[in-house]
Amino acid sequence: MIRVAIIGASGYTGAETIRILLRHGDAKATYLTALPEECGPMQEMFPEFQGRCELMVEPLNLQKLADLADVALCCLPHKVSMQFVPELLRAGVKVIDFSADYRLKDVKVYEQYYKTPHTDTANLARAAYGLPELFRAQIQKTKLVANPGCFPTCSMLALAPLLREGLVETSSIIVNSVTGVSGGGKNPTPKFHFPYMDENLFPYGIGVHRHMPEIEQIATEVAGSPVRVLFQPHAGPFDRGMLATVYCRPKAHVNHEQLQTVYTDFYRDEHFVQVRNSAPAVRDVTGTNYCHVFPTFIKDTVVVFSVIDNLTKGASGQAIQNMNLLFGLRETMGLE
Repeated sequence: MIRVAIIGASGYTGAETIRILLRHGDAKATYLTALPEECGPMQEMFPEFQGRCELMVEPLNLQKLADLADVALCCLPHKVSMQFVPELLRAGVKVIDFSADYRLKDVKVYEQYYKTPHTDTANLARAAYGLPELFRAQIQKTKLVANPGCFPTCSMLALAPLLREGLVETSSIIVNSVTGVSGGGKNPTPKFHFPYMDENLFPYGIGVHRHMPEIEQIATEVAGSPVRVLFQPHAGPFDRGMLATVYCRPKAHVNHEQLQTVYTDFYRDEHFVQVRNSAPAVRDVTGTNYCHVFPTFIKDTVVVFSVIDNLTKGASGQAIQNMNLLFGLRETMGLE
């Protein structure tokens, strides 16, 4: 039985992780932590766990965590994770980090977008990017997984077949995305507060969103040459889910049927990516670890629609998928 610690268990991703672990046959939550002011019985913070999870959420004690866990899921903010990850690794605990601290390989790019020095470049170089459909082999060999951002997951699963096959121009890709309000986290800010969100839709992070360099980094790695992406996120008045619409210029004429073949072949052995022959909706994947993609061709443009649940395939579900790979378990355990 894999023993799982969740650091930052009081937030949405912590609760989502526990939901998954409760149905996982070979892993269980054994230690939950949060800031002192957010501690207490998990079943009081999230009453849905009444009678199902009797663990206390308590302040982090690294020695106790090392004694009780084989893997730590760090549901911590950017800039905070890298303060704890080195100690966890030294204690022999594998780590799946939800923050951006180990995603961007270029330290200068990280420091530009996150406005803070990177203090753990040694482990940054060792971390595997945790998108299993593209980097499964690296994930299986590491002790530190950088769990991807939700927008990059949704975007790259849409883009990867086109880039790997060299079918599109790489200097003019546009990714237009909409996320549910849970993407803003548990603590409401003025824009992610119900009175502002209700019956509303708005763009944010215009030209400066932190997921843009992450998408470009992974796209460049998949393509084998530099890729430029114009990424624009929006927030919509729904709880959870994410839709990305990707626009690319083809290098040569393609049609809908050819694109369907390329995507079906690329994802033939991927359980969690389903290639559709019609446009997907956010509701189709709510509460699941699936990504639905629909590629088509419109007015000399390749257009790909992609949907995921931002809390599952975009965060906690993907972390459990990565955990299964780390420990040699069936990749779909707890996620079917």
